[in-house]
Amino acid sequence: MKKAFITSIAALLMAVPLAQAQTIKGQKKPQVHSQTQVDYKKPKAHSQITKSAPHKVVTKKHWSKGQRMNDWKRHSAVSDYKRHGLRKPGHGQRWVKVDNQYVLISIVSGLIAGIAAAH
Repeated sequence: MKKAFITSIAALLMAVPLAQAQTIKGQKKPQVHSQTQVDYKKPKAHSQITKSAPHKVVTKKHWSKGQRMNDWKRHSAVSDYKRHGLRKPGHGQRWVKVDNQYVLISIVSGLIAGIAAAH
C-alpha cells in the first residue's frame, strides 16, 4: 500500500511540469530556434554585408579675438606656455588648447584675448 502511494505521488510530481509545459488554447507555441552553420571561409553575399556606421562630420569653429567661449573648461589648459612659444598670460587669464590653436581666455568672462596657432 505504501509502495503504490509513493509511486503515484512520484508520477504526479513528474506529470505537473509536463502539464504546465503544454500550451493553453489561444497562446502561441514556443518557438524553437535552429542554429545555422556558417562557413567563414566563403565570402558573404553582398546583401549580407552590414553597412558601417555613418561618419560623424566634425566642424571646427574659427575663433577670433573678442568672442565669448563658454565651454573653455572642457579643453586642456596649457601650463608650460613658454615651451609652446606663448607669452605669459595676464592676471585672470589662461591659455587653452582648442583644436589646433592656443586660445588666451579670460577666466571670469570667457572672452578670447588672443589666439596663436599650434605647431
